[in-house]
Amino acid sequence: MNDHPLRCRCGTVKGFVTRPGAATRAICYCKDCQAFARFLGRTDAVLDVNGGTPIVATLPGGVHFTQGIESLRCMSLSPRGLLRWYAGCCNTPIGNTPRNYRMPYIGLVETCLHSDSPTLQQSFGPVRMVVNTGSSRGPVPTMPLGTLLSLVRVMGAVIGARLSGAYRRTPLYDPATGVPRVAPRELTLTERRDLY
Repeated sequence: MNDHPLRCRCGTVKGFVTRPGAATRAICYCKDCQAFARFLGRTDAVLDVNGGTPIVATLPGGVHFTQGIESLRCMSLSPRGLLRWYAGCCNTPIGNTPRNYRMPYIGLVETCLHSDSPTLQQSFGPVRMVVNTGSSRGPVPTMPLGTLLSLVRVMGAVIGARLSGAYRRTPLYDPATGVPRVAPRELTLTERRDLY
């Protein structure tokens, strides 16, 4: 399968995702993802009508930046929360990662993956996982079997990368130290409260 392009809205940040067939499409309805979209001022572009954020779950080693990596920014809603990466040039969300780079996972926000050729469907298939539906703004379809199978698949890939040492292949962390390449901006309690 061909690589899938990745770019920010203004085109400053560009790259691609390798082996997109190994990734899984999902929609997350959690309040944190909704708050991230509000932080960026991009709710209309990121969230669906029920407050869901479409993402592509994959391994960080498959994400490659060809230009503009110096424009990446990182924030976190809390001291222990996920690291949320975005293009500082135009506030395009890129993806969410655990704080510990030894947990090799990234949820790429589909906003940075839109492409006419190949399409999201062609590269990543249909949405197979729906999570955190309790925070949705309206009724959403549940996919219990698809979600379970997708979680098993994603966790299998994460464990495999962890055991093989492939977790060190990431563009977002220094592979020698595990420190994020961009110091995360942690929101204050007041800032966080305002976003929720």
